[in-house]
Order: sequence, then C-alpha cells, then structure tokens
Amino acid sequence: MSNIMNIAIQAGDLTFRYPSQQEGEGRPVFEDLNLQIQEGSFVAILGHNGCGKSTLAKHFNAILLPEGGSVTVFGLDTKEEDALLDIRRTVGMVFQNPDNQMVANVVEEDVAFAPENLGVPSEEIRRRVDNALKAVGMYDYRRHAPHLLSGGQKQRVAIAGVIAMKPRCIVLDEPTAMLDPHGREEVMQTILRLNREQGITVILITHHMTEAICAQRVVVMDKGRILTDGSPKEVFVQVEKLKQAGLTVPVTTELLYRLKQAGYDLPLDALSTEECAQALCNWAKA
Repeated sequence: MSNIMNIAIQAGDLTFRYPSQQEGEGRPVFEDLNLQIQEGSFVAILGHNGCGKSTLAKHFNAILLPEGGSVTVFGLDTKEEDALLDIRRTVGMVFQNPDNQMVANVVEEDVAFAPENLGVPSEEIRRRVDNALKAVGMYDYRRHAPHLLSGGQKQRVAIAGVIAMKPRCIVLDEPTAMLDPHGREEVMQTILRLNREQGITVILITHHMTEAICAQRVVVMDKGRILTDGSPKEVFVQVEKLKQAGLTVPVTTELLYRLKQAGYDLPLDALSTEECAQALCNWAKA
C-alpha cells in the first residue's frame, strides 16, 4: 500500500476566515495551513483559546468548508457535495458538552439514533449498539436514563453513539472540558482503547497537557498556524517556545525544567509521573 493510501486527513494550503460583523473581510483563522494525519494514529491538537484548533476540527468532517486550499478525508474532498454523507459517516465528532448530543430518554436508544438515521437494518443496529456500549464500558447502563449518569459516563455514551456509525476516524473537541478528574480519566482510557484495539484514527483537541502525553503525536497551534509538531517528548522539551506562545507544559516537565534552570542535570523528556520519579531517583543516586 502506498503512503498516500495511509493518509486519513489532509489539509492542503487551507485558508479560512469567519465573516466579519462589520464591512469588509473577517480576520483569517488560517492561511496556507498544511497538515497530514495518518490512518490509525492518535493525534492531540493543542493550543490556547482562539488559536484555531476547534475551527480546524470542524473542517475534518465538513461542518466548515475551506475558503481556499482543500481538506480531504480518506481521499474525499470536503467541498464535493456528493461526498458529504460519506465524510460524515467516516469522521465522527464528539463535542465538549455530552448533554448537547443526547437525543433520547434511554441510553441504548440514544446510541441507536445515528445508525437509524443512516438507514441501517434493525438487526445490525442492535449489534452495533451493543458492541459500541461494550467498547466504552457502558453496556450495563444500556437501559438507564442518560440524565441520571455522571459527566464521564454521559461522554462515554456520546462516544458510543459515534462508534455505532462505524467511523474510521473520531474527532473529539475538548471532550473532557466539563468533567472532573475521574470523568476525564474514564474518557481518556476509552479513547486510548478505541485507538489501540480497533485501530480508529483519533484526533483529540485539548488544552490539558496530561491528556496530550497519551497521544502518539502532538500538534501545537498558535494564531492559526502550526507552532510545532512531533511526538510528546519532542514537543514538550521545547518549554521556552511553548511558554512564549502562552501555553503551559505537563507538570512533570515544569518540575524538571525548573530544577534544570537551577543547575541540576535532569532530562526534560520524562513526561509520565513514573518517568519523572525515575529521573529524579537516577539523579539522586549519581
């Protein structure tokens, strides 16, 4: 298989601006932005509010269309109207507030909603709903009322609703923003499992640095452009660059960075708590 076939999403010379409230053109969000996302990968897109990350996410399943350049989804051009349904089936979106995605009074009916709208046969819907709820660890809650669930559980049901459409890619736009730490952990474990066990391409829009550590690749955006792009270790060692863009770094990196500034010889790429503890242990023994 050629490398081109392995590209899930490609933005080429993407230009986009929101309409201005006043006369004249609005401020450009992107100008000639280029990005490739490989099939089966887990990519975190980071950046502070207003940097364009959510706008970019909405281009990935044609909620927004390019003003210039192009976005292709598994080879389908988002500007081709005939491709729209296939693109929406291929790329599922999960947003911040799960309550906005709940449409039914029973969990399993909520998960069945999208496949029903796609005209999937009843027996296949039953199979998809059960499999989707099992995939996110919510099968035992299938007959519960969504409004009685915790925030983390609701978000997992929202993810199940997307999985039931059998997408090849899931884009999650700040899915843990409204959740407590336990809910965030539930959702992150679900996302990781879907990527590793089912090979679903995952694009996570987040401002939580600890969530980005879990990804294979981190893309940092600033003012509508890509500031840096690489593995979590490659990106987070660039502490000065990230701070200049008004971004934080993981707490482990911040600790090691401050100690390094104080003259201690420590690595900045020990991202997890375990790696950080081991680095400090090694330094203490040296």
